[in-house]
Amino acid sequence: FGKSLMIYKEPVSEIKNFTEKIGLDCIIMYDMAHVLGLVGLNFQAPFAEGVEIVTGSTHKTFFGTQRGIIGCNWIEPELKYRLWETIESRTFPGSVSNHHLGTLLGLFAAAYEMNYFKDSYQAMVISNAKAFAEALAAMGLGVAGNKNDGYTQTHQVILEVGYAKGPGIAKRLEDNNIITNYQATPSEEGFTASGAIRMGTAEMTRFGMQANDFAVLAEYMSEVIKNNKSVKDKIKKFRTNFLDMKYCFDRKISETLMEKLYRCI
Repeated sequence: FGKSLMIYKEPVSEIKNFTEKIGLDCIIMYDMAHVLGLVGLNFQAPFAEGVEIVTGSTHKTFFGTQRGIIGCNWIEPELKYRLWETIESRTFPGSVSNHHLGTLLGLFAAAYEMNYFKDSYQAMVISNAKAFAEALAAMGLGVAGNKNDGYTQTHQVILEVGYAKGPGIAKRLEDNNIITNYQATPSEEGFTASGAIRMGTAEMTRFGMQANDFAVLAEYMSEVIKNNKSVKDKIKKFRTNFLDMKYCFDRKISETLMEKLYRCI
């Protein structure tokens, strides 16, 4: 499981039940690179649903430094735990020669904040994505997904802009200070034919944007995409409304935590 374009939960429990029904002995793996920061009651719980190995990035919806994780749902003396021991030994010193202390402390702080704020953060990220998608659709833009589901169950919102038009639309938005990512849809043969624009709500949710703010952004994007108008200066002004980061500890609490951590070293 896992992919770059991801607006719905993966059917983990359904696949797990199917493999058990047909007697297929296999390992279910879920690459949660894009949705690691959404794991839990607001999205899905992979281990509880039948996943045995999870991989993920710690710098996307999980708002940490650029690192990665591998986790398993096995314990000794389970037979499959031998695979986990092999993964550990092949990772270090096999594939990775350094644990990169320079980014480890940042990940520690992010994990601490994620554990504390995750319920409200995750709910707002997903709620904002639905509001953003609905606002874009109201502007007459082609939003991927089912309208009855709010177009998305994750942080991602996907616009379908036409065969091979993704790079040009993304560049036009970038010229107006709106950063997106062009992607190929499942029906397209590759990135050279990208006909979709991928966006996520996680970062700007942390800067305080809410549903009505994403509706304003949707209007600006519509002006660029449909009418080829410049909104560069409007976006600059709009962005100044969101300068203070949310879902994190304030400076005083952070300094106290760092002091306690330093004493433990």
